[in-house]
Amino acid sequence: MSYILNIDTAVVSASVCLAYKDEPLHFLINHSQKDSASWLHIAIGSVIKDAGITFRDLDAIAISSGPGSYTGLRVGMSAAKGLSYALNKPLIAINTLKMMAQAALNEPTDLLCPLIDARRVEVFTAIYDKSLNEIWPPANIILNENTFSEILGLKTVTFFGNGSEKLRTYVNNVNAHIKTIETTAKHLTGLSFRDFQERKFSDLAYSEPFYGKDFYLQNSKPS
Repeated sequence: MSYILNIDTAVVSASVCLAYKDEPLHFLINHSQKDSASWLHIAIGSVIKDAGITFRDLDAIAISSGPGSYTGLRVGMSAAKGLSYALNKPLIAINTLKMMAQAALNEPTDLLCPLIDARRVEVFTAIYDKSLNEIWPPANIILNENTFSEILGLKTVTFFGNGSEKLRTYVNNVNAHIKTIETTAKHLTGLSFRDFQERKFSDLAYSEPFYGKDFYLQNSKPS
């Protein structure tokens, strides 16, 4: 059996999804990020109980590891590591931007660009193709008039996430599609099961949330 508990607390909500292989079984979401810490453990217990299994039946714990909210990332990673350690189950850490791209795979554009708000004119972002290969690796950028201009001259791109509305001020290109797409722990399920099959596990002792690097002006491809 392959029961995987998927946890996301990285951006604007907290959610948990118990999956069997890559199929979601039970799902809960809390849209109030400020009480994620108190809600999360209760929600995890609920999805386990609703599935009629025990914690020992879990095969792995998966977490969206950032970038995102500092507090949210700490809450989620602490819960995931605690369960992994207590149950002696592998930990799977998945970049939050990749999880967001998974949620947008049905969009008709060539490329997918999740953006996470990082205050002011700053965002966490990456660009993926429809096979979730990185076209631009995850980076923290300061938006300006040249942002994404090179790639928008070649490809159509769906921009989404809670940082995407900032882009309207700087980008006016027919190839740019700005959308509202909700991302939750459900969108971890396919990614986490693939990593589970390939035994891509995180080192429990050294796993930390990915907070990102220093911000820089974006004129072309991040280095």
